[in-house]
Amino acid sequence: MQQNKSSTRVLVSSFGILAILLAGLIVFVEYRYRSLRNQATTLTQNIAQLRTQLSETDKAVQTLQNLNGDLTDQIHITEKQASSLLDEFNRISGTVGTLEKLSKIDSRLLQKYSKVYFLNENFVPDRLSTVDQRYTLEKNRIYQFHADAYSYLVRLLDAAKTEGFEMQIASAYRSFKEQTALKSQYTVVYGSGANKFSADQGYSEHQLGTTVDLTTTKVGGTLSRFETDPAYGWLEANAYKYGFILSYPKGNSYYIFEPWHWRFVGVDLAGKLHRDNLHFYDMDQHEIDKYLITLFD
Repeated sequence: MQQNKSSTRVLVSSFGILAILLAGLIVFVEYRYRSLRNQATTLTQNIAQLRTQLSETDKAVQTLQNLNGDLTDQIHITEKQASSLLDEFNRISGTVGTLEKLSKIDSRLLQKYSKVYFLNENFVPDRLSTVDQRYTLEKNRIYQFHADAYSYLVRLLDAAKTEGFEMQIASAYRSFKEQTALKSQYTVVYGSGANKFSADQGYSEHQLGTTVDLTTTKVGGTLSRFETDPAYGWLEANAYKYGFILSYPKGNSYYIFEPWHWRFVGVDLAGKLHRDNLHFYDMDQHEIDKYLITLFD
């Protein structure tokens, strides 16, 4: 009996301890639950905040992308405007450069004379170079040629000599006064017939300083024989390369055929006349004037 009571007390004591442990476990679980719930709530709130921030960030990114697109478009527009302005600047600069260049070139150098345009007694080329005597027919006489075209004349004569056609200059620049005297001499000898081969003063291409009469030792001063000299054939085939043209070919309406009379008009114009089989006096003056800008190029 005593033993049963003892066992009962032990059992009761065990249940008490178990109850205490169970109560403690319940308290712990409840505490842990509340703690986890609070953490979950906090995390939920944080997630909501992060989502809000993400949404705002997305909006900000979209705004920046739109802004970037707008800026890119504006850059392209600005680049096009800048390119257009640069083109306009270059065009204006080119025009100014062209006008400045043209202002330094005497437009009369490409005009038609020979009974068309007139050079008065005061006209003298801006600059004249004295022709080296090795290129002249008369060694004791001074010949002059337009300074800006002189190098072309030298290259022409040197190239011809290299190929076996040595030519001399029989006449070059002639002033208004010299042309007057020359025409008077021809008129005395040939009468009105002089008008067929000699220009009146003011109408001679020689006054421009860009025209020469060419001959050879064989032909000498009898220029009418120059057509039969092989040097003339060389000039027909090559003179344009150096900017020279035959002013009065066969069949022209100004003077007799003058195979010795060659005028500098620039490489560009001379090349066009040669390629198109045209003559200088057949072209419209307006078309000729377009080549003034490249006269000495």
